[in-house]
Amino acid sequence: MAWAHIARPVDVTVRDLDLPGTVPADSAVRRKILVLGGSSEIGVAIAHRLAQEDPVEALLLGRDYRRMAAVVDELKSTGRAIAEIDALDADEVETHADTIACAFDRLEQVDLVILCVGVLGARSGLDADPSEVTEVLRTNFLGCGSLLWHTLRALRAQGHGTVVVLSSVAAERARASNPVYGASKAGLDALAQGLADAVAGTNVRVLVIRPGFVSTRMTAGLKPAPLTTSPQAVADAMVAALDRRTRTVWVPSALRYVSAVLRHLPGPVYRRLPL
Repeated sequence: MAWAHIARPVDVTVRDLDLPGTVPADSAVRRKILVLGGSSEIGVAIAHRLAQEDPVEALLLGRDYRRMAAVVDELKSTGRAIAEIDALDADEVETHADTIACAFDRLEQVDLVILCVGVLGARSGLDADPSEVTEVLRTNFLGCGSLLWHTLRALRAQGHGTVVVLSSVAAERARASNPVYGASKAGLDALAQGLADAVAGTNVRVLVIRPGFVSTRMTAGLKPAPLTTSPQAVADAMVAALDRRTRTVWVPSALRYVSAVLRHLPGPVYRRLPL
C-alpha cells in the first residue's frame, strides 16, 4: 500500500481526528524538519536522532495518523521537540505542489526534509501481480520523484536547506529476485543525483542514503540479508553525513565496497549470485 490514500492531504489535521496533539511552541531556536513518510520507522528514527543533537520542530506527513500521533507523543516526551502531523498521498502527484507549499508555510522555513516514502512489493518478478508492479513503480519513483522535485523547488525559493532521499543499495544494480523494487529505487536515485548536480554551488543540498536490508515492519517475514542494519543505524549515518559535504552514504559503510564489486561483475557471474 502506498503511504497515503487520503483525498485531501492538506486539509485534514491531527486536531480534526482528535488525536494526541501538538506540543506548545516555545521560544527556543529549533531545527525545522519536514518528514515525508511520517510513520516510516527510518523517518521516526531520524527525527529522534536529530532531537538528540538540537531542539527540533517537526512536521510529519503520511498516511497512518495513529502511528504518527504516537510519534508526536514520543518526541514530546524528550522535551526537545515539538511536532504536528498531516496527510500525504504519494500517489496523488497533482496534490504535491500544494502539499509541499503548505508544509513550508506551516514551518515558516525548513532546514531539513526527509523523504522516506516507499513500498516493497512485486517480489515475484514476472509472476508478480500487475497491480503490485504498478504500485511499486508509481509510489517509489513517480510519487517520490514528484515530492523530491517540488521539495527542491521550495528549498531553492527559500534559499537554503537539505533534502535527504532514502534510496537503497538495490538501486546500484537490479536483482532478479526483486527487479521492480530495484528499478524503482534506481530511478529515484538517478533523479536525486541529477538534481543534486542542478543545485550544486547553492545553499541547497541533496543527500542520498543507500541502506542495505533494514529490519523494519516493511521487511518483517523476509530473510535478513548479510550486513543487515537498523533504522537507528541509518539515522546515525545520516546525522554524521550532515556534517560532511558527501552526497551519498551507504549503510553500513561496507556496502560501498560490496556494491562497487557487484556493479562491475559480468552478467553471467552476477546472475549466479544468491541475491
